[in-house]
Amino acid sequence: MSSETLETIDPPKGKPKWLRVKLPTGKKYTQLRGLVDKYDLHTICTSGSCPNMGECWGEGTATFMILGNICTRSCGFCGVKTGRPESVDWQEPEKVARSIKIMGIKHAVITSVDRDDLKDMGSIIWAETVKAIRRMNPEITLETLIPDFQGIHRHLDRIIEVAPEVVSHNMETVKRLTREVRIQAKYDRSLEVLRYLRDKGVNRTKSGIMLGLGELEEEVIQTMTDLRKANVDVVTIGQYLQPSKKHLPVKEFILPEQFKKYEKIGLEMGFRHVESGALVRSSYKAHKHIN
Repeated sequence: MSSETLETIDPPKGKPKWLRVKLPTGKKYTQLRGLVDKYDLHTICTSGSCPNMGECWGEGTATFMILGNICTRSCGFCGVKTGRPESVDWQEPEKVARSIKIMGIKHAVITSVDRDDLKDMGSIIWAETVKAIRRMNPEITLETLIPDFQGIHRHLDRIIEVAPEVVSHNMETVKRLTREVRIQAKYDRSLEVLRYLRDKGVNRTKSGIMLGLGELEEEVIQTMTDLRKANVDVVTIGQYLQPSKKHLPVKEFILPEQFKKYEKIGLEMGFRHVESGALVRSSYKAHKHIN
Protein backbone atom coordinates (compact mmCIF):
# COMPACT_ATOMS: atom_id res chain seq x y z
CA MET A 1 0.00 0.00 0.00
CA SER A 2 1.11 3.57 -0.61
CA SER A 3 2.10 5.78 2.30
CA GLU A 4 0.60 8.88 0.66
CA THR A 5 -2.14 10.85 2.43
CA LEU A 6 -5.83 10.35 1.89
CA GLU A 7 -5.99 13.38 -0.40
CA THR A 8 -3.27 12.38 -2.89
CA ILE A 9 -3.92 8.71 -3.61
CA ASP A 10 -5.86 8.11 -6.82
CA PRO A 11 -9.03 6.08 -6.14
CA PRO A 12 -9.39 2.70 -7.86
CA LYS A 13 -11.67 2.29 -10.87
CA GLY A 14 -14.75 0.13 -10.24
CA LYS A 15 -15.49 -2.54 -7.64
CA PRO A 16 -13.71 -5.90 -7.97
CA LYS A 17 -15.62 -9.15 -8.49
CA TRP A 18 -15.21 -10.29 -4.87
CA LEU A 19 -17.42 -7.41 -3.73
CA ARG A 20 -20.43 -8.63 -5.68
CA VAL A 21 -23.26 -9.44 -3.30
CA LYS A 22 -25.80 -12.21 -3.75
CA LEU A 23 -29.41 -11.27 -3.11
CA PRO A 24 -30.56 -12.55 0.29
CA THR A 25 -32.72 -15.66 0.11
CA GLY A 26 -34.11 -18.39 2.34
CA LYS A 27 -37.29 -19.11 4.27
CA LYS A 28 -36.15 -17.38 7.48
CA TYR A 29 -35.05 -14.24 5.59
CA THR A 30 -38.36 -14.07 3.69
CA GLN A 31 -40.29 -14.47 6.92
CA LEU A 32 -38.37 -11.73 8.75
CA ARG A 33 -38.51 -9.39 5.78
CA GLY A 34 -42.28 -9.74 5.78
CA LEU A 35 -42.48 -8.91 9.50
CA VAL A 36 -40.21 -5.87 9.11
CA ASP A 37 -42.38 -4.53 6.29
CA LYS A 38 -45.70 -5.35 7.99
CA TYR A 39 -44.87 -3.72 11.32
CA ASP A 40 -42.56 -1.00 9.94
CA LEU A 41 -39.67 -2.21 12.11
CA HIS A 42 -36.33 -0.40 11.91
CA THR A 43 -33.12 -2.38 11.60
CA ILE A 44 -29.65 -1.34 10.48
CA CYS A 45 -29.67 -4.48 8.34
CA THR A 46 -32.31 -3.00 6.02
CA SER A 47 -31.57 0.73 6.29
CA GLY A 48 -27.87 0.12 5.75
CA SER A 49 -28.42 -2.43 2.96
CA CYS A 50 -26.00 -4.78 4.70
CA PRO A 51 -24.51 -7.40 2.35
CA ASN A 52 -24.80 -10.06 5.04
CA MET A 53 -28.47 -9.49 5.87
CA GLY A 54 -29.72 -12.80 4.47
CA GLU A 55 -27.04 -14.82 6.27
CA CYS A 56 -27.48 -13.06 9.61
CA TRP A 57 -31.28 -13.16 9.56
CA GLY A 58 -31.13 -16.83 8.64
CA GLU A 59 -29.15 -17.38 11.84
CA GLY A 60 -31.56 -15.32 13.96
CA THR A 61 -29.37 -12.21 14.32
CA ALA A 62 -30.33 -8.59 13.60
CA THR A 63 -28.96 -5.12 14.39
CA PHE A 64 -30.98 -2.18 15.73
CA MET A 65 -29.99 1.49 16.05
CA ILE A 66 -31.26 3.61 18.94
CA LEU A 67 -31.24 7.33 19.84
CA GLY A 68 -32.42 8.52 16.44
CA ASN A 69 -30.76 8.70 13.04
CA ILE A 70 -28.94 12.04 13.31
CA CYS A 71 -25.41 12.00 14.73
CA THR A 72 -23.59 14.80 16.53
CA ARG A 73 -20.33 13.76 14.88
CA SER A 74 -19.29 14.00 11.25
CA CYS A 75 -17.09 11.01 10.49
CA GLY A 76 -15.79 10.95 6.94
CA PHE A 77 -16.76 7.33 6.33
CA CYS A 78 -20.27 7.16 7.77
CA GLY A 79 -23.54 7.53 5.87
CA VAL A 80 -25.58 8.59 8.92
CA LYS A 81 -26.77 12.21 8.82
CA THR A 82 -24.92 14.80 10.91
CA GLY A 83 -26.66 17.66 12.68
CA ARG A 84 -28.86 18.51 15.64
CA PRO A 85 -30.59 15.31 16.82
CA GLU A 86 -34.22 15.15 17.79
CA SER A 87 -35.29 14.83 21.42
CA VAL A 88 -34.89 11.47 23.13
CA ASP A 89 -37.80 9.04 22.72
CA TRP A 90 -38.16 7.48 26.16
CA GLN A 91 -40.51 4.85 24.71
CA GLU A 92 -37.75 3.60 22.43
CA PRO A 93 -36.49 0.82 24.73
CA GLU A 94 -39.94 -0.82 24.70
CA LYS A 95 -40.30 -0.31 20.94
CA VAL A 96 -36.96 -2.01 20.23
CA ALA A 97 -37.77 -4.84 22.65
CA ARG A 98 -41.13 -5.35 20.93
CA SER A 99 -39.54 -5.40 17.49
CA ILE A 100 -37.11 -8.09 18.60
CA LYS A 101 -39.96 -10.16 20.03
CA ILE A 102 -42.03 -9.85 16.84
CA MET A 103 -39.06 -10.91 14.72
CA GLY A 104 -38.17 -13.79 17.03
CA ILE A 105 -34.53 -12.72 17.15
CA LYS A 106 -32.17 -14.96 19.12
CA HIS A 107 -29.17 -12.60 19.21
CA ALA A 108 -29.52 -8.83 18.84
CA VAL A 109 -26.86 -6.22 18.21
CA ILE A 110 -27.75 -2.73 19.47
CA THR A 111 -25.90 0.33 18.21
CA SER A 112 -26.52 4.08 18.15
CA VAL A 113 -25.49 7.43 16.80
CA ASP A 114 -23.22 9.60 18.97
CA ARG A 115 -25.24 11.88 21.25
CA ASP A 116 -22.66 14.37 22.50
CA ASP A 117 -25.57 16.82 22.92
CA LEU A 118 -26.88 14.92 25.95
CA LYS A 119 -25.42 15.17 29.46
CA ASP A 120 -25.37 11.38 29.75
CA MET A 121 -24.29 10.88 26.09
CA GLY A 122 -27.37 8.67 25.71
CA SER A 123 -26.09 6.07 28.17
CA ILE A 124 -29.32 6.00 30.20
CA ILE A 125 -31.41 5.07 27.13
CA TRP A 126 -28.75 2.49 26.30
CA ALA A 127 -29.12 0.82 29.69
CA GLU A 128 -32.93 1.02 29.64
CA THR A 129 -32.99 -0.56 26.17
CA VAL A 130 -30.96 -3.55 27.33
CA LYS A 131 -33.24 -3.97 30.36
CA ALA A 132 -36.41 -3.77 28.24
CA ILE A 133 -35.10 -6.28 25.71
CA ARG A 134 -34.26 -8.77 28.46
CA ARG A 135 -37.66 -8.34 30.13
CA MET A 136 -39.53 -9.03 26.90
CA ASN A 137 -37.08 -11.57 25.46
CA PRO A 138 -35.61 -13.47 28.44
CA GLU A 139 -33.76 -16.06 26.31
CA ILE A 140 -31.97 -13.55 24.07
CA THR A 141 -28.26 -12.78 23.97
CA LEU A 142 -27.04 -9.24 23.31
CA GLU A 143 -24.15 -7.28 21.86
CA THR A 144 -23.96 -3.55 22.47
CA LEU A 145 -21.92 -1.68 19.83
CA ILE A 146 -21.40 1.53 21.76
CA PRO A 147 -20.01 5.03 21.06
CA ASP A 148 -17.02 6.16 23.11
CA PHE A 149 -19.22 8.29 25.45
CA GLN A 150 -16.19 10.63 25.36
CA GLY A 151 -14.43 8.10 27.56
CA ILE A 152 -16.44 9.14 30.65
CA HIS A 153 -16.47 6.21 33.08
CA ARG A 154 -19.86 6.84 34.70
CA HIS A 155 -21.52 6.52 31.29
CA LEU A 156 -19.58 3.37 30.44
CA ASP A 157 -20.52 1.96 33.86
CA ARG A 158 -24.20 2.01 32.88
CA ILE A 159 -23.43 -0.40 30.05
CA ILE A 160 -21.28 -2.60 32.27
CA GLU A 161 -24.03 -2.80 34.92
CA VAL A 162 -26.65 -4.24 32.52
CA ALA A 163 -24.14 -6.93 31.46
CA PRO A 164 -24.60 -7.57 27.74
CA GLU A 165 -22.83 -10.72 26.58
CA VAL A 166 -20.58 -8.67 24.27
CA VAL A 167 -19.63 -4.99 24.42
CA SER A 168 -18.17 -3.64 21.21
CA HIS A 169 -16.57 -0.32 20.28
CA ASN A 170 -15.00 0.18 16.87
CA MET A 171 -11.56 1.68 16.24
CA GLU A 172 -12.62 2.04 12.57
CA THR A 173 -9.11 2.81 11.25
CA VAL A 174 -5.42 2.98 12.09
CA LYS A 175 -3.93 5.65 14.34
CA ARG A 176 -2.45 7.81 11.55
CA LEU A 177 -5.79 8.15 9.75
CA THR A 178 -8.06 8.54 12.78
CA ARG A 179 -8.21 12.33 12.69
CA GLU A 180 -9.26 12.36 9.01
CA VAL A 181 -11.60 9.37 9.17
CA ARG A 182 -13.26 9.83 12.58
CA ILE A 183 -12.62 13.57 13.12
CA GLN A 184 -14.06 14.05 16.64
CA ALA A 185 -12.85 10.68 17.91
CA LYS A 186 -9.44 9.80 19.34
CA TYR A 187 -7.52 6.58 18.75
CA ASP A 188 -6.09 6.36 22.26
CA ARG A 189 -9.44 7.22 23.86
CA SER A 190 -11.13 4.38 22.01
CA LEU A 191 -8.41 1.99 23.15
CA GLU A 192 -8.85 3.19 26.72
CA VAL A 193 -12.63 2.62 26.50
CA LEU A 194 -12.03 -0.99 25.45
CA ARG A 195 -9.40 -1.48 28.14
CA TYR A 196 -11.70 -0.03 30.82
CA LEU A 197 -14.58 -2.30 29.81
CA ARG A 198 -12.37 -5.37 30.11
CA ASP A 199 -10.80 -4.27 33.38
CA LYS A 200 -14.28 -3.77 34.86
CA GLY A 201 -15.27 -7.35 34.09
CA VAL A 202 -17.11 -7.21 30.76
CA ASN A 203 -17.44 -10.81 29.59
CA ARG A 204 -16.39 -10.24 25.96
CA THR A 205 -15.05 -7.12 24.23
CA LYS A 206 -14.89 -6.54 20.50
CA SER A 207 -13.73 -3.96 17.97
CA GLY A 208 -13.69 -3.44 14.20
CA ILE A 209 -11.61 -1.70 11.57
CA MET A 210 -12.15 -0.82 7.90
CA LEU A 211 -9.49 -1.20 5.21
CA GLY A 212 -8.97 0.63 1.94
CA LEU A 213 -8.51 4.17 3.29
CA GLY A 214 -4.78 4.34 2.62
CA GLU A 215 -3.50 2.45 5.64
CA LEU A 216 -0.27 0.43 5.53
CA GLU A 217 -0.10 -3.26 6.40
CA GLU A 218 2.17 -2.56 9.35
CA GLU A 219 -0.32 0.00 10.64
CA VAL A 220 -3.14 -2.55 10.52
CA ILE A 221 -1.00 -5.05 12.41
CA GLN A 222 -0.10 -2.36 14.95
CA THR A 223 -3.78 -1.61 15.51
CA MET A 224 -4.46 -5.30 16.05
CA THR A 225 -1.53 -5.43 18.48
CA ASP A 226 -2.92 -2.43 20.38
CA LEU A 227 -6.31 -4.14 20.63
CA ARG A 228 -4.78 -7.30 22.03
CA LYS A 229 -2.83 -5.25 24.60
CA ALA A 230 -6.22 -3.86 25.66
CA ASN A 231 -7.41 -7.49 26.07
CA VAL A 232 -9.98 -7.23 23.28
CA ASP A 233 -11.38 -10.69 22.45
CA VAL A 234 -12.88 -10.23 18.97
CA VAL A 235 -11.86 -8.16 15.95
CA THR A 236 -13.70 -7.63 12.66
CA ILE A 237 -11.86 -6.42 9.56
CA GLY A 238 -13.73 -5.38 6.42
CA GLN A 239 -13.50 -3.32 3.23
CA TYR A 240 -14.48 0.36 3.40
CA LEU A 241 -17.04 1.34 0.76
CA GLN A 242 -17.84 4.98 0.05
CA PRO A 243 -21.47 5.80 1.05
CA SER A 244 -21.65 8.85 -1.26
CA LYS A 245 -19.46 11.24 -3.23
CA LYS A 246 -19.38 13.51 -0.17
CA HIS A 247 -17.58 10.87 1.86
CA LEU A 248 -13.94 9.79 1.86
CA PRO A 249 -12.99 7.92 -1.32
CA VAL A 250 -11.87 4.31 -1.40
CA LYS A 251 -8.11 4.31 -1.88
CA GLU A 252 -7.69 0.59 -2.40
CA PHE A 253 -9.74 -2.59 -2.69
CA ILE A 254 -8.01 -5.10 -0.46
CA LEU A 255 -7.38 -8.55 -1.94
CA PRO A 256 -9.08 -11.57 -0.35
CA GLU A 257 -5.63 -13.05 0.28
CA GLN A 258 -4.69 -10.02 2.38
CA PHE A 259 -7.82 -10.38 4.50
CA LYS A 260 -6.89 -14.03 5.06
CA LYS A 261 -3.41 -12.95 6.11
CA TYR A 262 -4.84 -10.58 8.72
CA GLU A 263 -7.11 -13.35 10.00
CA LYS A 264 -4.14 -15.66 10.47
CA ILE A 265 -2.10 -12.94 12.19
CA GLY A 266 -5.00 -12.08 14.49
CA LEU A 267 -5.55 -15.67 15.58
CA GLU A 268 -1.83 -16.06 16.24
CA MET A 269 -1.99 -12.91 18.40
CA GLY A 270 -4.60 -14.60 20.57
CA PHE A 271 -7.91 -13.08 19.50
CA ARG A 272 -10.75 -15.47 20.29
CA HIS A 273 -12.49 -14.62 16.99
CA VAL A 274 -11.24 -12.83 13.87
CA GLU A 275 -13.73 -12.03 11.10
CA SER A 276 -11.71 -10.74 8.16
CA GLY A 277 -13.06 -10.30 4.64
CA ALA A 278 -14.22 -7.72 2.13
CA LEU A 279 -17.89 -7.96 3.09
CA VAL A 280 -17.35 -8.32 6.84
CA ARG A 281 -19.20 -5.73 8.94
CA SER A 282 -19.25 -5.16 12.70
CA SER A 283 -22.13 -7.51 13.43
CA TYR A 284 -21.08 -10.26 10.98
CA LYS A 285 -21.41 -13.67 12.72
CA ALA A 286 -22.10 -11.74 15.92
CA HIS A 287 -23.98 -14.65 17.48
CA LYS A 288 -20.78 -16.69 17.50
CA HIS A 289 -18.78 -14.09 19.40
CA ILE A 290 -20.43 -14.78 22.74
CA ASN A 291 -18.59 -18.13 22.93
